[in-house]
Amino acid sequence: MQILDGIESLADRYDGFILDLWGVVHDGRTPYAGVIHALATLQTMGKKVAFLSNAPRRSWFVADMLARMDIGAALYDGIMTSGELTRNYLLRRDLPFFAALGTHAFHIGPGRDLSVAEGLDIVLSKSATGAEFVLNTGPEPEAGNNDARAYIPALKAAAARRLPMICVNPDREVMVAGERLIAAGALADIYTDLGGGPVFEVGKPDPQVYPPVLAMLGITDRSRVLAIGDSPRTDLAGAQAAGIDALWALTGLAEASHGRPDPGALAAEAAAAGVAPIAALTGLRW
Repeated sequence: MQILDGIESLADRYDGFILDLWGVVHDGRTPYAGVIHALATLQTMGKKVAFLSNAPRRSWFVADMLARMDIGAALYDGIMTSGELTRNYLLRRDLPFFAALGTHAFHIGPGRDLSVAEGLDIVLSKSATGAEFVLNTGPEPEAGNNDARAYIPALKAAAARRLPMICVNPDREVMVAGERLIAAGALADIYTDLGGGPVFEVGKPDPQVYPPVLAMLGITDRSRVLAIGDSPRTDLAGAQAAGIDALWALTGLAEASHGRPDPGALAAEAAAAGVAPIAALTGLRW
């Protein structure tokens, strides 16, 4: 697999770029070296940039977080998150899974994720008692709960009633400032193993999350769009399913797993995952 040290050689081939956030643009707290310059250069060239994240919170929340990292709105053209998509699904109720849900949700997740339900006729509680579905936005590592086993009692209570679950982040794990943390997808796996109700995962690798992002970019020709992500299971597989070229960022989860990249090993891992990125990237820099 070809390994690139920057995106300059690819810039002319594409009109739009769909970028993952955690593990590509930033590490959960600070941007990676060279990212801001790369984003500014793409804007200067007239390229369109959108962020597509499995973050279980609304786009405005993520925009505020990026601004605190000095990644202002002038550096990109739009943000779509799993949280934003989930809220849209809950608002419209036009998908069969969401049409069947009630209005009382058992929320598993931190308070910062409550924006997913803001403005909706939904009552959130921290108990499965009386709930009609589970809104799983992930663990609470800040409270010391980064062990999936800590959530088994709550998941068992919901599984006993076979409550349907919305998993608002299909990621199983994420890297934050060099620390590997579990995500909502890991809890969804446990829930399935416990015999819980049906689970709907919102976000990558579902190809249906890409049309709203392409609309943000104003691009209909998918051959002129490049997606960059660090996860073969979500970022690369999702782009491939949507008919969009993908570039494998060797930061975030990929950096934690590989250390010094080896072209042959990367090619083998991509093949095992059923994905075919156009190349790998040591970091999102120009």
